[in-house]
Amino acid sequence: MPELLKNRYNGGFLHGLALRITAVYPSFQADAFVNGIMDETWDALGLKARMRRITVNLGRYLPTGYEQALGILDKVIAGYPAGFNDFSFMFFPDFVEVYGQEERHWELSMAALERYTPYSSSEFAVRPFIMRYEERMMRQMAAWAGHGNEHVRRLASEGCRPLLPWGQALEGFKKDPLPVLAILEQLKADPSPYVRKSVANNLNDISKNHPALVVKIAGEWYGKGERTDWIVKHGCRTLLKQGNRELLGLFGFADTDGVRVGSFALGAASVFIGGDITFSFTIEAKKATGVRLEYAIEYVKTNGKRSRRIFQISELSFKGNEKKCYTRAHSFADISTRKHYPGTHSVTLIVNGAERGTREFEVLPQKTMMERSLLRRQ
Repeated sequence: MPELLKNRYNGGFLHGLALRITAVYPSFQADAFVNGIMDETWDALGLKARMRRITVNLGRYLPTGYEQALGILDKVIAGYPAGFNDFSFMFFPDFVEVYGQEERHWELSMAALERYTPYSSSEFAVRPFIMRYEERMMRQMAAWAGHGNEHVRRLASEGCRPLLPWGQALEGFKKDPLPVLAILEQLKADPSPYVRKSVANNLNDISKNHPALVVKIAGEWYGKGERTDWIVKHGCRTLLKQGNRELLGLFGFADTDGVRVGSFALGAASVFIGGDITFSFTIEAKKATGVRLEYAIEYVKTNGKRSRRIFQISELSFKGNEKKCYTRAHSFADISTRKHYPGTHSVTLIVNGAERGTREFEVLPQKTMMERSLLRRQ
């Protein structure tokens, strides 16, 4: 399992940061700064709580004047190599969020958010400004959408996502996303894949509360260019997983009657937590058509109820009377975003948005080391 991002904030990281600050601000109390962060509650803190604690302690040990404190941070961040970008350094824009929201600091704060975003991201820090000064902030976002730096252009989209993961939901934009769409319109053919991915994710956020609006936008944007087509397709992924017939037709996956499914079977009747379940099937098309293949797993939750998640297999074009065989393995190893529980699960095959068969199987408690050893001897 990959290292948790919050664990990058450790003693070595903080001492290194303190040394860099001391190099440009000799009166900085480095030991007090680190000790004020890593107290007895540190281990229990999550990522954003750790980031905020760093920010608050920067505020304690940097000069009280906001402009002077920003000047020191500017010198620190300028000491990193060209092209440096690390999510861990989001405490720089977080400092602007915590200490720079007053009207009198507007120009300083906007300039700082723009400077800092290439080194990490200001996507979280801009959101309180949007909630406090929506019209003014969206004018700033529109200006950033035309910036020469891809990180700043991405900020224009990522910062106003209505449902940004780990960020505060923008309730106003959940209800009325039109101000956001004006930004996306500027960026819908951006040359940077980094920016285009953000635009697609923003569109996907909007689709969760305004599906008909996103379907309409998809119809208007699709076919206007390769860059925009990718955005539309990726931005409609939730609606496609929901089997939206209009979008499936737009992307060439409307045919359900002309596609045959056969030999849908599981590789085993059960799987241990930590193992894989395999399933196989065949697809045959009566005529040339596009085929979108997905499968849904119904997971058992800790309370015994089920929760469905859909996974894409592939999208491809079939010739008339063409037949293909598929075998897929699905992991039941625990990961940071999903824990598995014993019980009856199911896998459902989905072809062009239509369910084409379900098979149930048992998920069994994870084997102990002794059980694994005995199985290896058999």
